Amino acid sequence: MYIITLDGKRALNPGADTAKQVLDLGTGTGIWALEFAEEHPPAEVIGVDLSPIQPPFVPPNCSFEIDDLEKEWTWTTPFDLIFSRMMTGSFSDPEVIARKAFDGLGHGGWYEIQDIQLPVFCDDGTLDPETSPLMKWQECLIEDSRKLGRPLGESDKYKDVVEKAGFRNVVETISIWPTNSWPQDPKLKGLGKWNLINFESGLEGVRLAFFTRVLGWSKDEVLSLCADVRNELRNPKVHGYWRISYVVYGQKPEKEVAW
Repeated sequence: MYIITLDGKRALNPGADTAKQVLDLGTGTGIWALEFAEEHPPAEVIGVDLSPIQPPFVPPNCSFEIDDLEKEWTWTTPFDLIFSRMMTGSFSDPEVIARKAFDGLGHGGWYEIQDIQLPVFCDDGTLDPETSPLMKWQECLIEDSRKLGRPLGESDKYKDVVEKAGFRNVVETISIWPTNSWPQDPKLKGLGKWNLINFESGLEGVRLAFFTRVLGWSKDEVLSLCADVRNELRNPKVHGYWRISYVVYGQKPEKEVAW
């Protein structure tokens, strides 16, 4: 979906195509690191995650490491690009990660974040925030994440976070993913279809444990809410969307020349 959203690009910053040393934060299954490495053979790409769920067979210029990014970074070679996608709620303090990225980049290197903004948006009143099951589900997610000290839905602060860390030439771009195929625009309609499938497939699993353990809900209460959310998501008369692909990138200043 990101490839469609970003018109075939995996990263938007100007230095992506010439980067030689690349770090992918929270790589997950490793899909971004793998595909970036395949498309950029001169680059050395490292994907980092807490879980060893990456494939065993990878391109020769791609490798994976298991590490906690909130602890001290031990890489000694400066990176040209440090990348992060869909990591909202993963870090207790995004400012700390941004500073680590700044320190880990070489002069002129780029830091790029791609993420989602919660909760869902609606511009025409077809989604009532007072009665919407989807809105209730997301508000519970946000409440849950704050109790855990890893708040969701703060992507709108990333631009300030990146600038505060010392980056220059900071750019923010925002795209949307509709809740279903309600838009008339062909690209957005297609994204809505994929988004519905993607969202529905993980609806219960995303936060069942947290709803029951942290918020004190019963399993039946969670499943009932998820059923209502699914029905609302499928309704083409509800014109909701997420500000996804909240892309923010910035450049570490070039090293000053001493005269």
